[in-house]
Amino acid sequence: MINSNMPTVSGAKGAKPTLTFPGPDAPEGLQVQVLDAGDGAVIEAGDTVVCHYLGQVWNGRVFDNSYDRGQPLNFQVGVGMVIRGWDDGLVGQRVGSRVILSIPSELGYGSRGVPQAGIKGGDTLVFVTEILGTM
Repeated sequence: MINSNMPTVSGAKGAKPTLTFPGPDAPEGLQVQVLDAGDGAVIEAGDTVVCHYLGQVWNGRVFDNSYDRGQPLNFQVGVGMVIRGWDDGLVGQRVGSRVILSIPSELGYGSRGVPQAGIKGGDTLVFVTEILGTM
């Protein structure tokens, strides 16, 4: 089901996406929407996932993405190695899936934010994540 409160994602799977936001206010809580369901293994806590991603502040600027680097990121998921919104939103997804996550600040960088990345305290983060595989 499409959540009309979530950003619209443009761009083909495998390419750097572009987000269009529905308005200035982010939805409440962690929102996870599968844009393109994969048919690979189910991601479990403790798995090391390999993914491409784009991270953007809600209704703001892109602060990081792996597409421009031409190198996917790999990290252990579900064990506190990344922000909790990624841990909670990616465990249970399938390899090959493209997922959009809207992550409230309490599951992201909290009241501190990451000023050097342009993330203010309290910012909601949006990630488009393509799960390429596990290691």
